[in-house]
Amino acid sequence: MPRIPRLLIAAVLLCAAAAALLLAIRWYEESFREAGERAAMFSGEALKLPAELAGPGPVRLVHFWDPACPCNVGNQQHLAEMLLRYRDAPVAFYAVQRPGSRGKLPPPLQAIETLTDFPGSETLPASPAVALWDARGELVYLGPYSEGAVCTSDNSFVEPIIDALLAGRQVRATQALAVACFCDWPHNAR
Repeated sequence: MPRIPRLLIAAVLLCAAAAALLLAIRWYEESFREAGERAAMFSGEALKLPAELAGPGPVRLVHFWDPACPCNVGNQQHLAEMLLRYRDAPVAFYAVQRPGSRGKLPPPLQAIETLTDFPGSETLPASPAVALWDARGELVYLGPYSEGAVCTSDNSFVEPIIDALLAGRQVRATQALAVACFCDWPHNAR
């Protein structure tokens, strides 16, 4: 039986490794095609607090998220920082998970109450997103946590709005065109 030259074996292995690498890159690109920095138009016209949360109360923050969205990574760290920052303030935190998705918030965020039915959430263009209601129960903000690919307290829209609400100032920013890291919300999924 003739011996197969080592050079031929090395060439076959190299071709197989290159093919596997190309397949892995293609899978990654296909998996995250719908995620990334892009523009989204938010409109809060249809978004309403569920009946049990409506009316006067604390400032309410509702976090809309999709467990499969890679944009959540920095966003969830930012949300954990806000939980600590406002732990002694009249701010209530809630989460709405993308319908039909599976997953859990990471341990620092598992104290956030999960809402399963949220009126108007089907009109969201993308996630992660945040909605804020003032102490009277009126929607005052709907949009991203920040603009750009990375979400932190340094570039956040949310903390200044919460601080203004806690200081008794009125805010109204329920329409927003923003460029940030987003994934499609259900009605936009392809």
